Amino acid sequence: MVAGCIKYKNMFDKFKQLAQLKGLQNEIAKEKFEAEIDGVKIVVNGAMSVEDVVLNSGLSIEEQAGVVKKCVNEALKKAQVGAAKKLAGMNLF
Repeated sequence: MVAGCIKYKNMFDKFKQLAQLKGLQNEIAKEKFEAEIDGVKIVVNGAMSVEDVVLNSGLSIEEQAGVVKKCVNEALKKAQVGAAKKLAGMNLF
């Protein structure tokens, strides 16, 4: 009988962890991360979706394309690091 109780407690604990992770996922998704280079700014959210793009009309199309690529990569990296830090702080496993 005790083994059965332990089994259900472990299962309950896993459900609690799952709920915590879902809450954390929602919290991370709301955060904004930005990168700005040469007047071009990209904002992404914690769900890794682009929220805003600001271009610099003083740059050529080719220059803007290169800077946008760099900004997107930098903003996404910031979002990944931010999510990793939050997950590390959860101490779930």
